[in-house]
Amino acid sequence: MTENATIGFIGLGVMGGPMCRNMALKHGGRLIAFDLNPASFDEALGDTKAERAASIAEVAHAADVIFLSLPGGAQVKSVCLGEGGISASAHTGAIIVDLSTTAVELAREVARELAAQGLEFADAPVARTREAARRGQLSVMVGAPEPLYARIRPLIDYIATDVTHGGEVGCGQVLKLVNNMLVFEHVVALAEMMVVAERAGVKPEVMLAAVSKGSGDSFVLRNHGINAMLPHSFPDKAFPPEYVLKDISYVLELARGCEVTPHLAEMTRRYYQASAETGGSGRYFPAVIELIEKGGAPAGEEVKA
Repeated sequence: MTENATIGFIGLGVMGGPMCRNMALKHGGRLIAFDLNPASFDEALGDTKAERAASIAEVAHAADVIFLSLPGGAQVKSVCLGEGGISASAHTGAIIVDLSTTAVELAREVARELAAQGLEFADAPVARTREAARRGQLSVMVGAPEPLYARIRPLIDYIATDVTHGGEVGCGQVLKLVNNMLVFEHVVALAEMMVVAERAGVKPEVMLAAVSKGSGDSFVLRNHGINAMLPHSFPDKAFPPEYVLKDISYVLELARGCEVTPHLAEMTRRYYQASAETGGSGRYFPAVIELIEKGGAPAGEEVKA
């Protein structure tokens, strides 16, 4: 089914654009895409076979499998279930695969409501960088029943080199939120130690090189540390602290639902909140190091579970 399926793709932003492009180049069947910003289609897909849709409804009417890459849970719920959304136009048996990062319970709620209308749903959030998305080398974590996972896996392989089946719907989001929270915490920890090392007389580039040869080495050090924090390169249109705060809110919700008091996650949230309020807004989130360099400290009480 998947080899000849018509793919729909909604959301051609920083990650969605390159993911959709890889699908358009690799898939043998039809692909139809939509974004609220018409320029996004031209930028990502203008030289491919992809067809431009005029609306979400047009994508839903045509597609067998619809991929979503949206800013967050509110947008996913609206696109799937809202007026003019997928559920109003998709044919029975169509599959929706959400590549966005959302709250776990929202993924399960959307799946239940779509199932009542004869539609299947999988959460499949993605990890790694925009460059990895361009190369088709993302890590994707999937929540879906086993038969559905087997059907969508060949399509996910167009965008990923690593795919993990976490379990039933929602488990993909669990894995993604855990991954992201560890990255956000590690970026703050690395930023603090880079500032400490420099003020103690060790150049940041020397510190990073040395630690990369020891047990403190990590993906965060080699990517966020070397490529962003060391040169102080924090471009717009990357992953700003506002997105970090959204994801952390999902983590805090999940932890409390599991009766875990998320002390470190809450402290990390305060760092990014302070960064967003003191010059980091809209910029790539490792800019939190500038808050630490200026002696800024996150304020507020921890939220109790």
